[in-house]
Amino acid sequence: MTNVVWRTWARTQTARPRRIAVPGSTREVAEAVRAAAVEGARVRMVGSGHSFTGVAVTDGVLLSPTGLSRLRAVDPAAGTAVVEAGMPLCDLNEALLDHGLALANMGDIAVQTAAGAVQTGTHGTGRASGGLAAQVVGLELVLADGSVARCSADSDPELFEAARVGLGAFGVVTALTLAVRPAFLLHAREEPMALAEVLERLPELRAANDHFEFYWFPHTGRTITKRNNRVHGPAEPLAPLRAWLDDEFLSNTVFELVNRVGRRAPAVIPAINQVSARALTARAYTDASFRVFSTVRRVRFVEMEYAVPAEHLPEVLGEVRRIVDARGHRVSFPVEVRFAPADDVWLSTAYGRDTAYVAVHVYQGMDHRAYFADVEPVFTAVGGRPHWGKLHTRDSAYLAGVYPRFAEALAVRDRVDPERRFANAYLDTVLGP
Repeated sequence: MTNVVWRTWARTQTARPRRIAVPGSTREVAEAVRAAAVEGARVRMVGSGHSFTGVAVTDGVLLSPTGLSRLRAVDPAAGTAVVEAGMPLCDLNEALLDHGLALANMGDIAVQTAAGAVQTGTHGTGRASGGLAAQVVGLELVLADGSVARCSADSDPELFEAARVGLGAFGVVTALTLAVRPAFLLHAREEPMALAEVLERLPELRAANDHFEFYWFPHTGRTITKRNNRVHGPAEPLAPLRAWLDDEFLSNTVFELVNRVGRRAPAVIPAINQVSARALTARAYTDASFRVFSTVRRVRFVEMEYAVPAEHLPEVLGEVRRIVDARGHRVSFPVEVRFAPADDVWLSTAYGRDTAYVAVHVYQGMDHRAYFADVEPVFTAVGGRPHWGKLHTRDSAYLAGVYPRFAEALAVRDRVDPERRFANAYLDTVLGP
């Protein structure tokens, strides 16, 4: 297909590729890469477009993964599943459940493709379970010369460690082998809590729960907390009416309307947030793990998220709060805070350190630039690492200082893609040309 325009979900990035190809197999991906090399064109594989950065943008050949959406194999005894790159996480979760299996942890959006989510470092929150990339035990990639590489901790381990969160810079991921475990239930407990209490009790809240996160409403001292813990059952999902009222009507329909009001009249946002912080009352339910982890988000926004050392979270959040109040920002979206244990994935935002994630959002159509510019230095002052798929202004010089294995990853890139077949403007910035 030619003369096609591709955009991200939040309309933050637009690509006008030379053409779009829809390969249906690893062999067809390899053929597309070799054909692009003959033309001197660059190649990028997109996902569902949920990144806010230009990580997937190209003016060359854009590969759509919709033809690579199968669950290839499941091995319950080994605790592994092989999934193709373009399978949406929501479909993967259902397919795994059919086999009595589940992912250990995941983020709160399930419409991303498996490869897109892993390659950009998508994560959830957890005391002992890390992001999606930490659950990857094998990769199948098409390299820049059109060859197919299969790597793991035991086979070409340097390529494996660099490419797990690889931004598509090391090759086109066509399949992933994931560590899976027997399906399990989570009991969710969601309740309002004062921000001061959350920060005071943070060590306890993190230690006592398998998964803990909270949402702070700017211009207020209020949060909504969420504690998810594994239980034996039985499943007790929300009643359909309560689920619709909270998750569809209030969190999407009403939230969309109040954000439109806030966009037209920013001065009313602090008052709106006082109401919003009280609108969602305490609730508890038990359901299949992925149904508890993920939520439906129909209200569009732009986002910046940084991973900071967990011990710095209280001071970071305090400074963000001070800036919002002192500089007159009007922020209608909650600030989302999640946690992850240290992992060993070279370009993971949680590499080597206990991590807190702080995500700031702005409703689509409102100017985010001043707000993001004011709070980003708060994150970088403590060595924060920006989420690869969310807006930020960091370059390779900064990132080399916060990722201990950055130079080793670049050396692998020089080996497998010396001509930068998989490069684009974003990768030139964050990894260097």
